[in-house]
Order: sequence, then structure tokens, then C-alpha cells
Amino acid sequence: MGSFTYNTAMSPTPLQPIHHPLLDKKQVTLWIKREDLNHPTISGNKWHKLKLNLQAAQTQGYDTLLSFGGPYSNHIYALATAAQIYNLKSIGLIRGELHNNPTLNDAKRHGMQLYPLSRQDYRKKDEPHFLAQLTEQFGPHYLIPEGGSNALAVTGCMSIIHELATQINLEQTIISCACGTGGTLAGLIAGSATINCQLIGFPVLKQGEFLYSEIKQLLIQSGNYSSSQTQQWQLVTDYHLGGYGKVPAQLIQFIQDFEYYNPTILLDPVYTAKLCYGLFDLIRQDRFNQQTLIMIHTGGLQGRRGIPELVPIST
Repeated sequence: MGSFTYNTAMSPTPLQPIHHPLLDKKQVTLWIKREDLNHPTISGNKWHKLKLNLQAAQTQGYDTLLSFGGPYSNHIYALATAAQIYNLKSIGLIRGELHNNPTLNDAKRHGMQLYPLSRQDYRKKDEPHFLAQLTEQFGPHYLIPEGGSNALAVTGCMSIIHELATQINLEQTIISCACGTGGTLAGLIAGSATINCQLIGFPVLKQGEFLYSEIKQLLIQSGNYSSSQTQQWQLVTDYHLGGYGKVPAQLIQFIQDFEYYNPTILLDPVYTAKLCYGLFDLIRQDRFNQQTLIMIHTGGLQGRRGIPELVPIST
């Protein structure tokens, strides 16, 4: 079995300043925490979400991981890789059809068994009766929710804040991340409980307000909920740019402009690019006056594949 002494590519991962004429004009300092560098394939928030779940699966004697995701899921991609590294089997239940795309092809290459789920059945993924049917079909397995967000994921993501606090004074800062299922933001909230900072989540899905209750439940389940936290964090739901996985022309243009001024930093179009797009728009509106902002790069650069206008990545 794989060892849980995890050697990252860079530890701690770098905290880099962002350069752009808009930031100079508005006198805003923006840093990016490069969690995309913590592993070549299990990068960003995915490692933080998975590490304690992998350990729990092995401790509890499971040899198979089962989870859910869409056909372009960063989570499915990372889970397949992690399972292979730790000598575990993996099963991915995919919403809709099994598309012939790089994400699912890589998951299969790393040993994941993929099965399509109708959208109707996919909506049952949290129902006990449906989960019992999956156990009958696939046998005993360690279940990881869609996106990898559960109580252990929250605890794992707390380490992002703990490491960040060794690199910069977080008092009076604004820390932001993109949100899909809410686990990463919940971990940032839990990890900053004793720090006087603000946290902003940018949902990449339409109607992202549902994440308020999801994040609260994750904090409760992980033993990190406090009623006073509601003053510390918020969601900005206006920057999904058409919905999950939608990459309109203005986002591609923004990524190209950002990378012109920051050539060593690549943005993934599904999560971090939308976070950065939203932050820049709010900065343009003078929402942050001479403040220090920190954005978390949550990885997922494999999502750039298939978008020819973007600089390719090595895989």
C-alpha cells in the first residue's frame, strides 16, 4: 500500500504576487496560493480532500473506492490517480453518458471502472436506499461523495490555511476560492476560526446559493461549526459565466490577458479562472480599497485540455 508520508512537488507550495495594471491602478495587492503545484495529477484541493479519506479507507479495511462525477470531473480524474498510487480499486459513477474525452480516458488508464448513471438515478446519489443498491451491485466499498466533499475533506482542507499562515500575516486579509461542492471553502472557514480575516467563495454553478446550507452542514459534520462564522464568510454567485463547465469567449480572453502578465501561472477554466475573473471585476468596481487579497489556486489544470486557445499543459 502507498505510504501517507506525502512528498509534494513543493512544500510549502508558493505564495506568489499577481501582476496586472488594474491592480496597480486600484492599489490592491493580490496573492495566489499555488496549490496547483502540490502534485502533478492529484493537484490542488483534490489532494487535501482525498488524503484523509484514503487513509480512512485503508484503516477500515476497504480495497475499493466508489464515487460520483460528471464526464469532465476533476474529482474523478484525481480519485482514479490516487487509488492507483495507494493500490486501491476505484469505481466512478458518471452522470449521463461515458464520453470519449481525456478526463475519463485518463481515469480508465489509471484503473478506474466507469459506469454511466442516468440523470434521474444520479439525483439519488445521497439516498440511503440507492446507496444500498450500489453495495449490492458492487460489493463493499468506501464511499466518497461527489466532488470529494465530506467531513474528512473539510479537515484536510484546513491545512491550506495552516500552511498559508506560515507564509503571510492573514489578519485583515480577504481569502477567496472557487466553489463546486463547498468542501474547500468549509475547510478554509474551519482553519481560520482564530484569524481575523474574511473568506469569499465564488460558486462555479448556477444558483450557487444552495452552498450556504451545504457548507454549514459540512462544518457541522466535521465538528467545526460556530454561529459566529456567518459574519466571516460569504458567497458571490454572479460569476459562474453560464454554469458549470461553461467557458465563454470572455473567459478565454480574460485567461489570455491574465497569463500575459503572469506567464508562470496557468488558470484552469472551470474553477480558478472564474474566481479570478470575479475578483478582477469586483476590484474594477472598487469593492476592495487598498486591501490584501489572497486567492487559492485549486488545481484542475487538466480542464484546459480541449480548449485550443489556451496554452497546453503536459499530462
